[in-house]
Amino acid sequence: MNSIEKKENGVTRRDFIKETAAGAVGGLVVGAAGTVLAAEPKAESQPQAPPNRGFYRPLSAEIVQMSGHEGDRIEAYLARPTGPGPHPGVVVIHHLPGWDDGSLEITRRFAHHGYIAICPDLQYREGKGSPEANSASVRAAGGMPDSRTMGDVDGAIRYLRALPKLNGRVGIIGYCSGGRQVYLAGCTLKGIDAAVNCYGGGVAEGPAGLSELMPVDPLDYTKDLSCPLLGLFGREDKRPSPEQVARTEAELKKYGKTYEFHMYDNAGHAFFSTERPSYRQAAAVDGWEKVFAWYEKYLR
Repeated sequence: MNSIEKKENGVTRRDFIKETAAGAVGGLVVGAAGTVLAAEPKAESQPQAPPNRGFYRPLSAEIVQMSGHEGDRIEAYLARPTGPGPHPGVVVIHHLPGWDDGSLEITRRFAHHGYIAICPDLQYREGKGSPEANSASVRAAGGMPDSRTMGDVDGAIRYLRALPKLNGRVGIIGYCSGGRQVYLAGCTLKGIDAAVNCYGGGVAEGPAGLSELMPVDPLDYTKDLSCPLLGLFGREDKRPSPEQVARTEAELKKYGKTYEFHMYDNAGHAFFSTERPSYRQAAAVDGWEKVFAWYEKYLR
């Protein structure tokens, strides 16, 4: 008998090696001192997440050129799922602080949830080199002209409708001044299937909110609203105030429009903005749930 076959405690070394190998294949390895060690799991036993499900949903994002008001070439941020589609579309109308990181993050969020989203840079023509500088230039001029903004939003809608993977439905969403522009677009533009107004100031404000650039209160167009409207507001907001929101709701009821308004306690303006002190987690989390439920109902 050679050395490898020498018995130790009634078991040959050869038998011990065979049994250890068998244990490793079964998922366990017995150590020399009898300790049980976990073997490396087989690769094929790992659960595989189906495509576009679970924690990772692939998407692509890029800056594109699009035709805006009167054919002007402006930039827009386009984010979309990489799956085969078709997908619904969403136009994101940024707030007055501009085409900033928060607005682009919102655009990617829609792509993560299966929407083709585009956010046109409504301040592109200012040409100042940063969202902050462009926003300051717009504020100094008294805001953005409604006619130009509507032309840019209409261009973004047309851009989405020309994409081959669109399912034929397009929604719009806007924040702050973008919420006002959502209301205006829903009443004056075609091709919108659902709208979301997030604390849009300047609706139902009356003469105090008018100027040469913004000559009509969007409330005056309510009878022409052509799509379902979701409104999300903070009770502590001053623009729009709860009283202005109530006047808007009364006008929507008057004309029999399809809408839902939600007013959040302990929240003011810009409660969705995670990068600002105004962020309110409870309102924002519930608000996002309502946004996606609204779009699931009208865009899917």
